[in-house]
Amino acid sequence: MAKTYDVRVWSIKPRKDKQGKVTSYGVRWRVAQQQPFLKSFKTKAAADSFRAELLSAQRGGEAFDTDTGFPVSLTRTANELTWFDFAQRYVDMKWPRAAAKSRVGNADTLASATMAMLSTDRGKPEERVLRKAMTGWAFNTRRRDEPKPDHIARALRWLTANTVPVSRLDEPAAMRALLEAIATKLDGTPASAKTVARKRAVLHNALEYAVELNVLTRNLLPSVKWTAPKEAKAIDRRAVINPEQARRLLDAVGRQYVNGQPRRSSGPMLVAFFACLYYAGLRPEEAVMLSKTDLQLPENGWGELLLSRTAPTAGAAWTDSGHRRDRRQLKQRGRGEVRHVPCPPPLTELLHAHLKRHGTAGDGRLFRNLTGGLVGESTIARVWDKARRTALTEAEYASVLARRPYDLRHACVSTWLAAGVPSTQVAEWAGHSVAVLHQIYAKVLAGQEEAARERIDRVLGLPTAESRSTPVPQTPDDGGT
Repeated sequence: MAKTYDVRVWSIKPRKDKQGKVTSYGVRWRVAQQQPFLKSFKTKAAADSFRAELLSAQRGGEAFDTDTGFPVSLTRTANELTWFDFAQRYVDMKWPRAAAKSRVGNADTLASATMAMLSTDRGKPEERVLRKAMTGWAFNTRRRDEPKPDHIARALRWLTANTVPVSRLDEPAAMRALLEAIATKLDGTPASAKTVARKRAVLHNALEYAVELNVLTRNLLPSVKWTAPKEAKAIDRRAVINPEQARRLLDAVGRQYVNGQPRRSSGPMLVAFFACLYYAGLRPEEAVMLSKTDLQLPENGWGELLLSRTAPTAGAAWTDSGHRRDRRQLKQRGRGEVRHVPCPPPLTELLHAHLKRHGTAGDGRLFRNLTGGLVGESTIARVWDKARRTALTEAEYASVLARRPYDLRHACVSTWLAAGVPSTQVAEWAGHSVAVLHQIYAKVLAGQEEAARERIDRVLGLPTAESRSTPVPQTPDDGGT
């Protein structure tokens, strides 16, 4: 915990809503030329009092802690930071560099955890109202100071006054209660294993930040003996379609007209979109941003797609742009980094047909909605559901077979692996690590073991299964001795 005497305290700055009404008063100060600290107060008097304490400590020659920003005399107060205040501070710290979907995940996790950090149930609003207040405002840096409905404002005031100090999590029992909270849905039923794993990762990061702020002595999360639900990471092979089924489904997408008018339906405009998922293994959010300049296509045969952008859906409240989709670089890659993906002949043909019939959006994107904007998830889901209902049998439609558009990507990667493409190459094309590939497609890889043994037999000059099953010609008995 480093200390310094290099401190600067600024004047109080009021924050106003869109109507010009003051909503809070902020005290900003800088310690050792670091990012300024900010503490907000509901009244100007409270802000004045806190600022006066900082100035008094500075004038008295008191050292300031570079981690918390507080003078030594206020360190104990900092250590008593309540969970609700800490959660908002954590959200604000992560917000500037976090993807929109990560912001949503952070808010969802902290809202679940907060239910285990309440100091009382007295006067407690309904849990649905509390969760809405947290995920809609308190844990959304951008919206926190916007006007709120009265019942939301009351819920936030109650939370401000009724959560325990973060230091309570130095106790193993409190940490266990926190884990149970993230593993339970609002209706009391268990959350899915995937949800619990995601929330546990966010919680671990938040607790590490609490240690940095010196409000926790250590992060007990890894040491608490708590069994998380088992997560099924491997794909369900029943969801993977074969080439004939894929052709039927893509044909059904292209035949979706409204009153006989293809221009009034998104179906014909999305045939090549779904084909990119099936033939090139693109994620839906990657295909949405595919541009004409990303295509390296011959007239026919094998081409290549150059991917560098993605637009996952998160909601307008969570993106910097205010749009539902968050335009970003590729998943787990740096800005501007490009992933090269092969474009097989059927996809080359479909992309040429798309460009000829539908052209591009104004910015060169291949796929757009009927008004030229980014294709929405609801549109994609609706078109795909209609195609499944048309192209599949009743039993197939009721099954998990290609139930989600994302299953087309699984089918593509499964096809690459079944064709004998090395795992390292498949992982590069698919845009994730070899370790993740082996987790998700373990059952597909297991199915290649027999073929692998055959190849080894041939290299070693051993009899193969095929040769062992072929009858050995018998030499005719000539009756000699």
